[in-house]
Amino acid sequence: MDALLRSRPLNTATEEEVAVETPVALTVNGVSQAVMLATPADLDDFALGFGIAEGWFASPRELLDVEPTTQPDGIELALTVTAGCEQRLRQRRRTLAGRTGCGLCGVESLAQLGAVRPAAVTAPELVDGALARALAALPAAQPLNARCGGLHGAAWCQPDGTLLLAREDIGRHNALDKLTGALARRGVDTGDGFVLMSSRASHELVHKAAMAGVGLLACMSAPSSLAIATARDLGLQLWAFVREGRATRYA
Repeated sequence: MDALLRSRPLNTATEEEVAVETPVALTVNGVSQAVMLATPADLDDFALGFGIAEGWFASPRELLDVEPTTQPDGIELALTVTAGCEQRLRQRRRTLAGRTGCGLCGVESLAQLGAVRPAAVTAPELVDGALARALAALPAAQPLNARCGGLHGAAWCQPDGTLLLAREDIGRHNALDKLTGALARRGVDTGDGFVLMSSRASHELVHKAAMAGVGLLACMSAPSSLAIATARDLGLQLWAFVREGRATRYA
């Protein structure tokens, strides 16, 4: 399935490209685990990154295979994992029905909020002007968004602001999952750089970044109160309103 499709607005004869949003179901060794709404690109990275954020994997090597299958109603990602990983999932089963804008999808009670707690992280030392350099490089790293204008970007950057890798998705959380999955697949040391997001700073973005070992998260839009509190609790450095020549540190 393509990440973009062509659509003709009702008030014009000109076709435009539109971001695809489709249900993506994740199964682990044949057992359904989650359904998210996502853009069908970089799905191997998404599967690994989502699993890391959910605490499924003690190591990326526990994910043995990802087999995508197009279904009438969406895409199924069939994950094959090690026996140890499968046993942990049986002990902590979480049914998660996803939406692109949610923050705590599928959490059944407040007690579950802290069920998977990231380890404390350490932020890298930024070079002066690093956030501005990364921000300037982000548009070129989002080719799909340049064509349709409907996708969030998550970028991995060096402490001097050099942008090394980016992923896109219609959902900001999915974009970050794709990025952290790609980093894990490459064996990147996530303590030696930072993530720049095109979105607002939510609790779940902070949580996902910390689960991946990222110590600094920078977002173009506003933070939420829970994102700030979570970042401070985990020792994650949180920057927001990174745009138009400004950047504000909240944690």
